[in-house]
Parts: sequence; structure tokens; C-alpha cells
Amino acid sequence: MKKRTPETRPLILDCDPGQDDAISLMMALSPSSGLDVRAITVSAGNTSLDKCQRNARLIAEICGQQGGARNIPVFAGCETPLHYPLATAEEVHGVEGLDGIDIYEPALPLQDEHAVDAIIRLCRELDDVVLVPTGPLTNIATALTRAPDIAPKIAEIVLMGGARSEAGNITPSAEFNIYVDPHAAAIVFNASVAKTVFALDVTHKALIRDTHVDKIEKLDTPMSRILTGMLRSDYAEYDRAKFGTSGTPIHDACTTAYLLRPDVFTFKDVSVQVEADSPITRGHTSVDYWQMTGNPTDTKWAIDVDGAGFFDLMIERIAAYP
Repeated sequence: MKKRTPETRPLILDCDPGQDDAISLMMALSPSSGLDVRAITVSAGNTSLDKCQRNARLIAEICGQQGGARNIPVFAGCETPLHYPLATAEEVHGVEGLDGIDIYEPALPLQDEHAVDAIIRLCRELDDVVLVPTGPLTNIATALTRAPDIAPKIAEIVLMGGARSEAGNITPSAEFNIYVDPHAAAIVFNASVAKTVFALDVTHKALIRDTHVDKIEKLDTPMSRILTGMLRSDYAEYDRAKFGTSGTPIHDACTTAYLLRPDVFTFKDVSVQVEADSPITRGHTSVDYWQMTGNPTDTKWAIDVDGAGFFDLMIERIAAYP
């Protein structure tokens, strides 16, 4: 079977919306993206699974109504991590997980099939699938464990999670997505699949500032007004107050930006191991930056971003909505 080009590879977007997940979806489903999105799968994370799947359907429906990709199927997945109780982040994203926009029950239906079953089925049906998880890795790990035959069909796993130089944002040593389900993260990082990772090291350099929000607001389209509402909500102030930055990191949108324009980022080839059980360092990503372990360097770890290029790309994709 002839391999697809990066621009035509089928995508499964696995998320837990979340404003930054929502922005990532808006970019991926934009009329100008050209990405081949086959499914949106959802796990619990930023909030409960019920709210996350509703938020994913809401954003997908809005994108379709505003001229983007329509009728992308949405599948609900795992309600809890593999071993730990679910930890959520309503203090960041709001009680509904998506502060800044009107919340309602979307007409876009939730598919009956479980997200894990959908991931397995699509990986078996398609070639060169790219999995794009931007929340806890429970769905992806469960699929790889239940159906190890899908690993050779996966071209790449493009994920947001982890930290090296930036330490953690939920504990001193762990980033939220990895902390929530470190056992799932360990399965994914140990899998024989190419991985591209956007950790806090680079997402904390992708800061959206007031000047960017002003540009989005001036587009004065239905989609720009929706996005402006999210970016002017309490969500935007949380990380600024916590980390003392002059902008808000749009963590998950780094994955979509990479799919659209990989040259916006700089990478280092590494191997990664995840601490799952320590009460002190649960969710820590041990990044073998200098190849000291001899483990395969099967992970592209993003270390820098062209911030101007990143936000130009984001604004271009939002501007493409009429």
C-alpha cells in the first residue's frame, strides 16, 4: 500500500474540551485547513466525560455551521483513567469545561460506538492514521492494549502532554494530561509508534497576547466572536496569574499547527519514560535528551516555536470561516 502524504493522512482527534482543545478543533475543521479529519474521540479530563463529549459536539457543530468541515462523527470514550480516580480542571476551564461561549445541547449526535472501538476500527480500515490526543491518553492506551495489531497502521501519534524544562502545571513535576492518567501515558510512550510531543516546554512559548485577541476580534465574524469570548474569559487569566506571563498558552492548538505547518516548530529526537506510581512524581515525563539510556529515540520533542508564525496560522484559519 502506497503511503499517504502528510497532508492527506486520515486524522483521529482525541480530546477533552477545554478551550485550547476547542481552538485546536476550530483550526483543524477550518474551511482552509485541508485536513482529513475522520473522527473526534473524547475522554474525560478537563471535566467529566459527559461535559467533554457535549463540548466536542458543540464545537464540531459550530464549525460546520460556520462553513468548516461538517458532520464529523464524535465518539465518547473512557470516563476514568486506567487506575487512578479522575482529576479534572474546572478551576481553569470553568464548571462546564468551556467558559466564554454559550453552552447548549448540540444537535450533532453522539455516536453509539465507544471511542476506543472507533479508534481500533478506523486504524484497521485505514492506512497511515495519525492520532492526535490533546487530553489524557486513556482512549489511545486502551486501544493499543486491546488491539496491538493497530500499531503498524498508525503513522504517528501527535500529542500535547508532558514537561521537561518547564517542570509541571498540576504538580511540581507533572503536566496535567500525563498526571491524570500516567499509566496510559506510559503505554503510549512505550509503544512502537512514532510520536511527536508538544509539552509545556514549547506550549509556554506559544502565548496568545492581547494584540492577538484584538486581531481575532477585528475579524468580526461569528467564529471570531466565539473565539474572542473564550479568549477574554477567566480561562485566559488563569495561567497568566499562575505563571506570571504576559499571555495565555494555547497548549493543544500546537498539535494542529504542526499538522498544518510543521516548520513552525523545532524538535529534538528523544526517548521518554513516564513515572506512573510515585506519590511525589506521578506523571513525570523523564526525557532522555542526551540519549543516555540507549532507548530508541522514537519521539520528536518540540523545543521551540516561531510564535509569530504560530499565531499568524491560527488567525488565518479562523479568518477562513465566513
